Amino acid sequence: MTARPVHPPVAFDHRMAAPTTDDAFLAAALPFLAEGLAAPDEPPPLAIAAPAKLDLLRDALGADAERVGFVPHTDWYFGSAANAVARAAEHLAGHTGPDGRVHLLMEPVWNGRAGRSPRESAEWIRYEALSNLLFAEAATTALCVYDTRTAGSALVAAARRAHPGTGVYEDPLRLVAELEAVPLPPPPPDARRLAVPEADTVRDWAAGRGMGAADAERFAAAVAVAAALGPVTGAVLWGEPPGCVCELTLARRIDDPLIGFAPPTTPGLEPGQGLWFARQVCAYVDLRDADDGGTAVRLQYV
Repeated sequence: MTARPVHPPVAFDHRMAAPTTDDAFLAAALPFLAEGLAAPDEPPPLAIAAPAKLDLLRDALGADAERVGFVPHTDWYFGSAANAVARAAEHLAGHTGPDGRVHLLMEPVWNGRAGRSPRESAEWIRYEALSNLLFAEAATTALCVYDTRTAGSALVAAARRAHPGTGVYEDPLRLVAELEAVPLPPPPPDARRLAVPEADTVRDWAAGRGMGAADAERFAAAVAVAAALGPVTGAVLWGEPPGCVCELTLARRIDDPLIGFAPPTTPGLEPGQGLWFARQVCAYVDLRDADDGGTAVRLQYV
C-alpha cells in the first residue's frame, strides 16, 4: 500500500502591489511569477494585465515566458464585479493544481470607459474584501496589481484595506458593512409601484421604456429569482434603459453577506443561489435593511 501525499493546510494568499512605474511593476511581478514557476503541484502561473504590461513581462522573462500564461485584462475583467467572481471560480475549478494551487497575477481594468465611478469603485472593493472569504479554502496565490497611474490614490488606499499584509487590512465583514452603510438614493416620485413583481409585468415595463427584448427578458428573470427570496411585500420600478432599476421589499431579514456571491454547487437554483444569477445579470445588486424589519433588494441592470 502506497501512502497518499499529505498537503499542508491551505489558505488563500491574497497579495497586493501598488507600482508607480513600469520598473516597480516588474520588481513586484517577476519574483511572484518565479515563485509560481518553482512551486510544486502547480500549473503555469497566469498573468492577467494590461497589454503593455504583458509585453514588459514577456521581454523580462525571456525563455521563461513560454511557461507563463498571458491574458489581456480586458478579456477577463468585463461586466460587474460579480462576473469577475464567476470567472475566477470557473478558472480555479478547471485549471489549478491540488487544492486550487496556482499563482495568478491580476490587474483589473481601471481606466477603461474613462475611469471607474465612485459607485463602481466601491463595488470592486466589496468584491476584493469578500474574496478573502469566498476563496478562503483555496491554495491560490493572487497578486492584485493597482497601478497608481491608472487606479488613483483613493482606490489604492481602499484596496489596501481588503488585502492582508498591507498593514491596514480590515476584517472583510467589517469593511463590507462600512460600504453597505452608505444609503442608496431613494426611488423617484414617479416610480411605478407593484404589489407583486410578476416577470411578465417587469419585462413589459422595461420593454415599454425602450429596453431591447433580450435585455428586458434577462432583467425580468433577475427580478424573478430575487423575488424567490420572499415573501415580497412590494416592488418599485424606475429608470431609463439600460439603467433600469427594480427594488423589492422582502418580509424576511437577510444577514448573509455572501448570499449570491458564491457559485451554485448543486444543479438548479435554490432561492439563495438564484441571487447568484441576479448578480451575474445586473451591474449592481444591493441589500439593505428595510424600515419594516425586512430587506430591500435593489437590482440595477446597468
